[in-house]
Amino acid sequence: MTPAIAPDPTGRLWRFGDNIDTDAMAPAVLMKSPLPVLVRHCLASLRPEFPGSVRPGDVLVAGANFGIGSSREQAPQALRALGVGAVVAQSFGGLFYRNAINLGLPVLVCADTCRLADGAHAVLDLATAQLRLDDGSLVACEPIPDFLRAILAAGGLVPHLKARLGKG
Repeated sequence: MTPAIAPDPTGRLWRFGDNIDTDAMAPAVLMKSPLPVLVRHCLASLRPEFPGSVRPGDVLVAGANFGIGSSREQAPQALRALGVGAVVAQSFGGLFYRNAINLGLPVLVCADTCRLADGAHAVLDLATAQLRLDDGSLVACEPIPDFLRAILAAGGLVPHLKARLGKG
């Protein structure tokens, strides 16, 4: 079962670099595997400890072009299944960004990711699009539009539509 995303993700920051493609999150050779198998390999090619050490609410931080490559939904699905509370990056692959929102995974663009140290702890306020670091400093991200925050609050596009159509 996929953990619910906390309203304000709180946890460790996991830093990754630029150009992280969806194959690193959901390796092509495992695409027909059950989700529990797939998640054991999520980003393991870049940081072998990640799938076994990430905790619910932790925030993944990356540079430019996070989620480039194939438009596989399994990439954000694997991150959610691991409990990642949000992804903050300088920029995203467009298909990854939309798949993440559709699956209820908050994704925020942040030009200032260089201030976010690997292993630090932070609270992400989704309403204000700010990360509050342990030292009290704030790092601003681009706000998520209200209509996308509504999808996230519902847990993704399908639950959002079911609620709007009275079929939830």
